[in-house]
Amino acid sequence: MSALKQKLAEKVPALRERAKKIVSQHGDKVISEVSVAQAFGGMRGVKCMVCDTSVVDPQQGLLIRGIPISDLSTRLPEEIFFLLCTGEVPNDDELRSLQGELRDRREVPDYVWNVLRVLPVDMHPMEMFNAAILILGRDSVFRKRYAAGMTKQEHWEPALEDALDLLAKLPALASAVYRIRFGKGDLIEPDPTLDWGGGFARMLGIPDPSGHFAELMRLYMTLHSDHEGGNVSANTCHVVGSSLADPYYAVSAGLSGLAGPLHGLANQECLRFVLGVRDRFGGVPNEKQLTEYVWEMLKSGRVIPGYGHAVLRVTDPRFTAFHAFGSRVCKDDPLFRIVDMGFRLIPDILKEHGKAKSPYPNVDAVTGSLVHHFGIAEANYYTVLFGVSRSLGMLSQLILNRALGTAITRPKSVSMDWIEKQVGA
Repeated sequence: MSALKQKLAEKVPALRERAKKIVSQHGDKVISEVSVAQAFGGMRGVKCMVCDTSVVDPQQGLLIRGIPISDLSTRLPEEIFFLLCTGEVPNDDELRSLQGELRDRREVPDYVWNVLRVLPVDMHPMEMFNAAILILGRDSVFRKRYAAGMTKQEHWEPALEDALDLLAKLPALASAVYRIRFGKGDLIEPDPTLDWGGGFARMLGIPDPSGHFAELMRLYMTLHSDHEGGNVSANTCHVVGSSLADPYYAVSAGLSGLAGPLHGLANQECLRFVLGVRDRFGGVPNEKQLTEYVWEMLKSGRVIPGYGHAVLRVTDPRFTAFHAFGSRVCKDDPLFRIVDMGFRLIPDILKEHGKAKSPYPNVDAVTGSLVHHFGIAEANYYTVLFGVSRSLGMLSQLILNRALGTAITRPKSVSMDWIEKQVGA
């Protein structure tokens, strides 16, 4: 038995008992109210889900299992997955066990490559990535075990098997999408000596004599791994998974939500803003020029991409970690210099403007410029990078929900007629 499976097996009984006790003793207590505005506004702020993997605190930012993300930025993505699943950072033996599991499961069937190679040349990278994941679902352990018959208490075990199989293959799938879609040459075989993030960086084929690109990919995978349960990708994965669809279906559904312009495309919009600044001024502007440009955007009714957050009221700690990386590795890069100047100027401009609930940068304000620095200029690929990382969170949440036997998601909907009668309109 792998170290991760053994750790989960030890924790699942207590986890189930805790959930059962909370419901039995406090099931009738109200933890949230819903306003008409929230019903029409995407349920924002309505407390109606349980997610133990992470929480976003307005003042502290992302907490993974209670640990600030800033304290985890040097951890490998594999360590984060173990932490998300178990609530504990793995020791050296547990980490080696998980890395061995992922190495043993990394081989992708040839039929997946055959399908990717015959897709239209103008296919969106996320469509290719999603297609590959759905094709892999052919070998779902959960689906086969469910068809053969198993108890509800066993559901988490084949879900874990599928999760490990999928996670192991995601770097190869995502790198193949990049190389096939953008004509980068032959696929690159995985290196069994490398960690999960480092192996992904190598298979993308980006020249990396300094090792900084591999470092960025590890950081990227760690910082984007999870973000509570209510964001579109995690929530969609949860809803589909609650039907007991196998993890391949559930993750694919979550990634489809991630591909939407209001969710995972934010880093592209931020990069477009930075490139627009560069093109407007023929390079890096001075502070006066950037200030005037930002005011011009605001006065025309536009927003500044990468600034503001639905929950945070401080600078996103993930931005801080990426900014520190950029300051150390590529501080003279023109795009990073624009990002850095914006970080120094834009919050005060937004405060003076007075309409932004939060004037501080979020993680998307910087990631695109860093990826672009290393030569991945194809911005429509960036969501695939996001998707590889966010799969860590989606799959850990799915495993835990299978362990808890979480009910199928089925909220009650009401009509506008019903609302008008209730409020006396």
